[in-house]
Amino acid sequence: MLKWYEQNVPDSDVVISSRIRLARNLESYPFSVKLQEDQAVKLVNEVKNLTPLLSEKDSRTYYACNISTLSDIDKSAMVERHIVSPLLASKEQTTGLILSDDETISIMINEEDHVRIQAIVGGLNLEQAYELADKVDDIAYEQLNFAYDEKYGYLTECPTNAGTGMRASCMMFLPALSSARLIQKLIEEVGKYGMTIRGIYGEGSKSLGSMYQISNQKTLGNSENEIIANLKRIVAQVVKQERKRREYMLSLNADELQDQVYRTYGILKYARQITSDDAMKFLSQLKFGVDCELIKFDREFNIHKLMMGVQPGSLQWALGKNVGSTTRDQARAEYIRKELPTII
Repeated sequence: MLKWYEQNVPDSDVVISSRIRLARNLESYPFSVKLQEDQAVKLVNEVKNLTPLLSEKDSRTYYACNISTLSDIDKSAMVERHIVSPLLASKEQTTGLILSDDETISIMINEEDHVRIQAIVGGLNLEQAYELADKVDDIAYEQLNFAYDEKYGYLTECPTNAGTGMRASCMMFLPALSSARLIQKLIEEVGKYGMTIRGIYGEGSKSLGSMYQISNQKTLGNSENEIIANLKRIVAQVVKQERKRREYMLSLNADELQDQVYRTYGILKYARQITSDDAMKFLSQLKFGVDCELIKFDREFNIHKLMMGVQPGSLQWALGKNVGSTTRDQARAEYIRKELPTII
């Protein structure tokens, strides 16, 4: 079964993925910030008991674990693949995870909230992501008593998540707007409509390979459908701006851009060592060239899958061991050389 980042989907020239995250807390436990360790252990075990029920009622197979049982490499790779948040991976208190076999659904246990249900799919498809998350939420609701108030909706540790408890987001590839230094202006514009733009791994993280997350800032006072509709409207405008800026760049110097893309391919195809930052920069440039039809290959391939694979955790996970930076740089270059198709 293909992972979400392995799929070739419509609009992936700008919208890499769509994600829905539902924050829930159990009535019988204090919020995570006041949770004692013995309570955390009990909470994690109680939520993990959902695993066989999810496998029974959903079309996927689910697995569960305690995060503490995972190696640092496993945790890093999961953060890079957006399975878990950096907070969950680094938290010292007992935490857990339920994960579907295709990595589309993950349930983080005892992160900022007791339960965070996440569904992530490729391209611009927020409705599908919501349908998947909502189904899992319904199954969980049958077994767990979620804290809910008639006036304030689902109660969450952070007040901005109260109400629906839903955060909708899209991962966007914005090389043209980045090159024109228009991201800060874009941040200001979307902020007027209750949206925010963050780095590739969410709040406090930086952009990698010209990729950014756009998401709703509040959940209280809006329905799930309203949140999705508002975000889709903003994302559609950003897509329009990015494509328009790409057209403008091509109209000015298509030959120079094509030359740069071919040079980038040469570096990626023949380099013997490459850092993760350089790999992301060059793969971003190559993706731009492919999306703008400046370069063509003898077969289809998914550049975003390569972007995931060159990250330190994912690379070491594939190698099956922890290695130093020089060995990683060499393995990264070899991985890229093998995965890149031939120019036609």
